[in-house]
Amino acid sequence: MQTETAVAAEPNTAQLLALYREMVLIRRTEEQLARAYQQGQIPGACHTYVGQEAVAVGVCARLRPADVIFSTHRGHGHALAKGVPPREVIAELLGRATGCSRGRGGSMHLFAPEVGLMGTTGIVGPNILQATGAGYSFKLLGDDRVSVGFFGDGAVNNGAFHEGVNLAAIWDLPVIFVCENNLYATEVAFEDATRNTDVAERARSYGIPGVAVDGNDVVAVYEVAGEAVRRARAGEGPTLLECRTYRTRPHAEGMRDVGYRTQDEVEDWQGRDPIARLRAGLLERGIAGETELQDVDEAVAELVTEAMAFAIESPFPDLDTATRHIFREERGIACAS
Repeated sequence: MQTETAVAAEPNTAQLLALYREMVLIRRTEEQLARAYQQGQIPGACHTYVGQEAVAVGVCARLRPADVIFSTHRGHGHALAKGVPPREVIAELLGRATGCSRGRGGSMHLFAPEVGLMGTTGIVGPNILQATGAGYSFKLLGDDRVSVGFFGDGAVNNGAFHEGVNLAAIWDLPVIFVCENNLYATEVAFEDATRNTDVAERARSYGIPGVAVDGNDVVAVYEVAGEAVRRARAGEGPTLLECRTYRTRPHAEGMRDVGYRTQDEVEDWQGRDPIARLRAGLLERGIAGETELQDVDEAVAELVTEAMAFAIESPFPDLDTATRHIFREERGIACAS
């Protein structure tokens, strides 16, 4: 979803409906992937984004197609919000040749440069440095593109966080650092891993703006992301956004969901669901009616069903291509890269 042309303080009616649709698309896709994993159709890990949809959607709604994002092991939502079709996301997790990474990446290595998704990674932190590097490239080229690095609370104690944010700050690079603070790094509580749990406050050490926002309020995320994008395009440097949110499914499918957190905590956050929250607001303000939103829900459900069917019908990569993208091909001769 990339509709931003000018920075506005609040989304208009059409944009609000688009935000709703994108969040529903991510949720339904993730639910389908969770079912596929349970049925043994996904030959690898599956880290879903359920509960955090407002962050990816609110930020990516402010970006242009030429802007780039770098994501994490929990990257399906970012991929969809940046414009990767759900059929390519699902096909990738099923290991099919029609996936966005041609069936070679799985859940944690999605890649679609044609829409500005420059990759997701299962390693904690490097995407922060990659986003900084992209911002440096844009500055050298003299264009007004923006780079975004998404990362979790577990990455802010990583050296890459300091290096990336510090470099972007001293060179005024057009980078937006988006920390999705969902309170846990796998199963370790953030408060047990650091003394300072206020991620946004850390921006003060680098002399850049740091903004903490309710990551389950897509309108709030949209608004702060808009200002961060405006600053970046204007050459005013990076911004650190701390989006406080929560994943309501396990760290990865097949892992335990309680034991390190209570069921009461999970249920409390389920009551703050970003999709239900926006839906209620649209109805209360008379921006959309129940029938209109139901039409959106049904259209998205149909799209995801079609995407799953497409993925299942797609072929696995040909075995003869196993060494492709591993060696550099030059004049028909495979050379070690």
